Amino acid sequence: MLVFLSSIHWNIDPELFHIGGFGLRYYTLCFMLAFISSYVILLNIFRKEGKPQELLDKLTIYVFIGTVLGARLGHCLFYEFGYYKDHLLEMLLPIRNVNGHLTFTGYQGLASHGGAIGIILALLLFCKKTKVNFWWIADRLVIVSALSGAFIRIGNFFNSEIIGTPSALPWAVVFAQVDGIPRHPAQLYEAIGYLLIFVFLYSNYKKENHLKPALLFGYFMTFVFGLRFLMEFFKENQEAFENNMSLNMGQLLSLPFIALGLYFIFRKDTNLPLKK
Repeated sequence: MLVFLSSIHWNIDPELFHIGGFGLRYYTLCFMLAFISSYVILLNIFRKEGKPQELLDKLTIYVFIGTVLGARLGHCLFYEFGYYKDHLLEMLLPIRNVNGHLTFTGYQGLASHGGAIGIILALLLFCKKTKVNFWWIADRLVIVSALSGAFIRIGNFFNSEIIGTPSALPWAVVFAQVDGIPRHPAQLYEAIGYLLIFVFLYSNYKKENHLKPALLFGYFMTFVFGLRFLMEFFKENQEAFENNMSLNMGQLLSLPFIALGLYFIFRKDTNLPLKK
């Protein structure tokens, strides 16, 4: 990475190392760090509240599967449905038909909105199976979800993907593997924002003032997807069909989550669905 007078030149190889047919990408490392750090923080919370580690281990499996499947299906359905409607198998398998040959590509395309939906569905199944209060789990899981979002956006930065719009600011970044245009480092903007949200949520949790159920969940939905909505103004659209839209797909998908979050922040009723 070289710093010029007017911008930062970013040309890091997305792969940390490559041995034979195996390569470790920075994105994969960030994804792993997201789950490891989340597990450590949740383990401390579970021990503090007298919950067994076995319960967290089971939750981790549900959340991991829900995250990956939800994020993958979200991308295929929301962003590239025109292609995947005719290649249904490729939605779930890390392959792609290239010139009549199935080629291993990995999961190229994950959508955070789909991941959020996948996690919620996974939590519903988990709570039905374990009889754990849904809102108890949700209010604690969102704390580390914000931190995970920061790691993922750092991974996107290393991948030189989800790039920002052109900028003349002194901290603009030239993603050399994309083009030679100085751009907003939108991935880092989001990462910093998610990190601040994590600090806010964890600080509120540690106050132990008997916060009403679903309040942290409401904060998360409002702040995370509100930030996502705003940050889209500093990003290039991910797909060509978004160019003719007043609000892009990321912004449209964020609105229901923001509305849901505001409801749980300002609701006055004490009864909640999914209480047990």
